Amino acid sequence: MAIARGPDPYTVADDPATAPQAWILPGEVCRTADGHDLAEAMALGVRTWGNSPDGPATMLIGSYLLDGEISGRLLDALPPLLALDGGVWDCPLMPWLGEEIVKDEPGQEAVLDRLLDLLLISVLRAWFSRPEARAPGWYRALGDPVVGRALRLLQNNPAHPWTVAGLAAETGVSRAALARRFTALVGEPPMAYLTGWRLALAADLLRDPEHTLAAVARRVGYGSAFALSAAFKRERGLSPQAHRASALSAHRH
Repeated sequence: MAIARGPDPYTVADDPATAPQAWILPGEVCRTADGHDLAEAMALGVRTWGNSPDGPATMLIGSYLLDGEISGRLLDALPPLLALDGGVWDCPLMPWLGEEIVKDEPGQEAVLDRLLDLLLISVLRAWFSRPEARAPGWYRALGDPVVGRALRLLQNNPAHPWTVAGLAAETGVSRAALARRFTALVGEPPMAYLTGWRLALAADLLRDPEHTLAAVARRVGYGSAFALSAAFKRERGLSPQAHRASALSAHRH
């Protein structure tokens, strides 16, 4: 199992010296080195593509298009290439995925999407559970019975007017104990983490021009567009409007 972190290109081959024979480009464009289209020539059936229907090796491939600050927190914690071989981790989902991907039945897309989600989660858990893994603090903290619950409360309901005392009451410990334990595991105090989470969510929501600044403010826990703008500029050095313009410009290019 391998996870390649984009957007840099990567090569899959039986040997590093083997010259690439097919290019898979954005937009599902498939071609040879000289530009010859391969999309139809190598089609072997439902969601199946390659140079031989009876070849000795089969690859199951899926991709996620992630663009945003929330997803970036996970991507930043991963190496450019993450690989686990069968001797380290035997995933029971792989045979099921292999069977489902060649079917042409109602609901197939939903099943494949869920299987791919489960597979990704399972791979990341196996990767971070290795003794030598350098899992980020927030990931390790999610496994803590107290801090993990506090993190999920903050992440799942950022619009709530949270306080350390309120979090402590929800997690069943004292205010001081929660603050100490949260800071030790996550690397920053609860309210600092909440601010960062709210502004990261706001930054992602601002990518959609349909969302007004006031609506974004309400969704992430700020009472007004002015309050969100002040916090955004204080923490990030630019206004929400400037961030939106920059994100939309980058998306167009």
